Amino acid sequence: MAKPPATPPTATPTMLRRVNAGKVLGVLTRARVMTGTGLIEATGLTRATVHAVCNDLISMGWVVELDPGRTSVGRPSRRFEYNNRAGYVLGVDIGASKTTVLVSDLRGETVAKAGRSAAGVKTPGERTEIVHETVTEALASAGVSNEQVLVAGVGVAAPVDRDGNILVDDEFWRRFDGDLAKRLTELHGWPVLLENDANLATLGEHWRGGARNVDDLVVLLAGERFGSGLMDSGRLLHGSRGGAGEMVFLKLIEGVGDTHGIARIAREKGTAAVADPSVETSLRKLADGGEVTAEQVFSAAAEGDEVALGILQDIAARTARVIATVGILFNPELVVLGGAVAEAAAALLPDLEKHLAGYTSTPPRVAVSSLGDAIVSVGAVRHALNYVEQHALDLELGCRPS
Repeated sequence: MAKPPATPPTATPTMLRRVNAGKVLGVLTRARVMTGTGLIEATGLTRATVHAVCNDLISMGWVVELDPGRTSVGRPSRRFEYNNRAGYVLGVDIGASKTTVLVSDLRGETVAKAGRSAAGVKTPGERTEIVHETVTEALASAGVSNEQVLVAGVGVAAPVDRDGNILVDDEFWRRFDGDLAKRLTELHGWPVLLENDANLATLGEHWRGGARNVDDLVVLLAGERFGSGLMDSGRLLHGSRGGAGEMVFLKLIEGVGDTHGIARIAREKGTAAVADPSVETSLRKLADGGEVTAEQVFSAAAEGDEVALGILQDIAARTARVIATVGILFNPELVVLGGAVAEAAAALLPDLEKHLAGYTSTPPRVAVSSLGDAIVSVGAVRHALNYVEQHALDLELGCRPS
C-alpha cells in the first residue's frame, strides 16, 4: 500500500523571516548599493518586511546602512550595502612545486597574497606545514585574524570526492596529506573546502577569466601534468569519486601516451636537445648545468631558434590530440589552457587549431587564460564565496557590530 505524501512543514514566522532574509541578502551580494525601494522591487517583499529584515541583517553584521543623502521632495529612501568586510575567505592552491594563498573580502577582491616554494618537499606532512606557513604569512600581510576568516577553499592536484577526501589510487596523488582539511582546521579554526585544482580553475575562469559567458567549458591545467575541469550548462561536473575530468586515460591515446603537461615536455625535449652535441641551438647558452626550462624553450622559439620551434610544433600536435579527445567526449564550446604555462602557450594556438581541424569536425574554440598561475587560487576564492553565500545566515561573524 502506497504511503500518503509527507505533510510539508508548517511555515512559521521564524522560518519566513529567514527565507526573506536570504532573499534580501542574495540581492545585496550581487548589487553594490540598493535602496529600500529597489529591494522591494527585486524581492517582491513589502516595505515593512524589507526594512525589518535589513535591520536584522545590520545587527548580524552582514549589511551596512549608508547615508540616505539629500532629497528635495519627501523623505529620503534608506540605502543598504552588503558588508564585504564582514569576514574574509581564503583561496589556496597547493601545487606540486608551490603553494599560493589569496586572502579575499566577500566581494572577491584580493586583500593579500603569499606564495612559497615546495621544492624539495618529501612527505605530505611537510607540504601541509608549508601551506600552514603560507597561510600565516598571507593573513599577517592582510592584517586579518583567523577569527575573521569564514572559510577556506583549497585546491590540490588530485581527485577529491564529495566528502572532501583525497583519492590516493595514484602515486602522484599520495603526495598530498589525506588529513589536510582536518589539520588546517585544527591549526586555524576555520572550515576547509577541499577540491580538485582543475575544478577550481574552471570556477575561476568562469568567474573572472575569459569564459564569463561560456557555460559549456573545459579548462586544461597544462603545466607539469594535464588535468581538466569540466562545466556543462554552467554546472561543474564532479563524478562519483571526484574523478570527472581526470586525464589518466591519456596513457591510452596514440600520440600522447602519458599525462605529462606542456611545461614538462618542453623542458625534457629542450634538455635532450642540449645534451646532443650534434644539435645546434641557442638553448645551449641558456642551459644551467645542462637543464633547460620551459620558459627558455618558448623564449628561444620566439627568437627564431629552429630546434625550439620544432619542440613547440611537437607539443602543439600532441596537445591538439588531448584537446580533440576532450572535445569529442564532452563537446565544450571553449577549451582554456590554464596555469603557469598559459601565457607562453599562446604561441601554440595557430598550430593547435590547424591540427584540431583534422581531428574532429566540431573543434572547440581554444584560448589561453588571462589569470596565469592564479587561476586555481581565484577559483578557490569563488568556491569559498559560494559557501558563504549559501550558509551566511548560519555563520558567526568574527567581528560583529557593537
